[in-house]
Parts: sequence; C-alpha cells; structure tokens
Amino acid sequence: MAAAKPSLFGSTEVRSKSLRSFPKWSGVLARYFAQKATTSGDCTSKRFNRCHQQRWDGFIAEQQGRDLDLQLQSVNSFINKAKYIVDPINWGVKDYWATPAQFLSRFGDCEDYAIAKYLTLRRLGVPPERMRIVILQDLNLRSPHAVLAVFHDDRILILDNQVERIVDHRFIRHYRPIYSLSEQAWWLHRPASPTTRAKARARSKTRARSNASGSVGAGVATAAKLRTRAIH
Repeated sequence: MAAAKPSLFGSTEVRSKSLRSFPKWSGVLARYFAQKATTSGDCTSKRFNRCHQQRWDGFIAEQQGRDLDLQLQSVNSFINKAKYIVDPINWGVKDYWATPAQFLSRFGDCEDYAIAKYLTLRRLGVPPERMRIVILQDLNLRSPHAVLAVFHDDRILILDNQVERIVDHRFIRHYRPIYSLSEQAWWLHRPASPTTRAKARARSKTRARSNASGSVGAGVATAAKLRTRAIH
C-alpha cells in the first residue's frame, strides 16, 4: 500500500480546482509570463531592467544541473538577501503581490519572497505541482505570514524569508496554515484532530531520530474571509 501523501503542518486539507477567489495570485502569474526587461539600466534602479534580468538569469544558470536539495538552499539564500519592505511603503496599497521582476528591483514582503522562490525554482525545472505558496498564521509573532512549500520525496520543505535554513514542515510548531496555492488548485487548511496531531508528532519523532545528523530535510467563501484576514 502506498504511503499517504503528507499534509502541510499536519492540517486537514480541502482541495479545490477553482482559483477565481485569488485574483492576486492569478494576476501575478499573468504579469510574470508577460513581463520582459526591455530597457537598459543598473541594478540599483527601482525599474526592472536588463541588469536585474541578467543577475537573475546568471544565478539560475549557476544552479542548473545541481542536486535539488542544493538548489533549494541556494534559491532560499539568494532571494532572502533582498530587503524586506511592506506594501503600504513600497506600493502605496495595503496588499500587493509582486512578480520576481518587481521584487528584484523594488524588493517586497513575505509573499513576494515566496513567489520569487516559486518562479525561480519553476525556471530550474521543479514541477509547479510540487510547490505551493502557503498563507499562514505565525503563532509566535501573532501575525500573518507566507512561505513556499516544496514537496520533495516524502518531505515538505519550507523556504522562509525569516529563516536561512530550509526546514521540514514537521519540525515547525508555530505556523498554522490557512490556505495554500499552486497553479492548478488551492487548499483550505483546517486544524487536524487530536488523534491526527498525535500521529504526526510520533512520525516527527521517528524522522528526527533517523535524521539526527541534520540536513536540509532537519468552502470558497470561508477561504475568501480567511484570505482577507491573512494577507490583506
């Protein structure tokens, strides 16, 4: 019997194929595929130009052919070097989802880091169905946050602008997922039952023992309301 596919942070997931309730996600993807650097300039400019494009292209060329674990760590570190700027200051609006081009030239906030990592890994050949943008609540900071989740082998690896190291989702206790997005679908996340959480903790302990040396692996209306609370 095949092993059950893990769920993000041990939550109960409800999948839907309709992305109509997420225009910011659909919009950023549409702008990304249409955007090209057509003007010259230097990399200090806040307007995306050939310098930004060449810097991104050069980084991706360096990563081609490397092991995926190494690519994930490199992409996380490369994108995390960008300055964190909240949307009201950066864009003059409460919430804006930026393309990698906009992020590379003007920086951004948590979901912009996650989007830039998603589309960088997509360019490196990671299948979109193996990645999700995750909108969650940080229970320690008591604030909304966004990360990238990558499904790799039997692990879900979290790429986070707040943490330099990539961490298996089973070892993160202070994140409560609200919803997650891919190009094909979205998932509503609900807290798991006590029994499910107990099983997840037991699996995590087993995984922790086996990885003791440490490694990279160490309905729509309801979602719309949650989405509004989380990022808007």
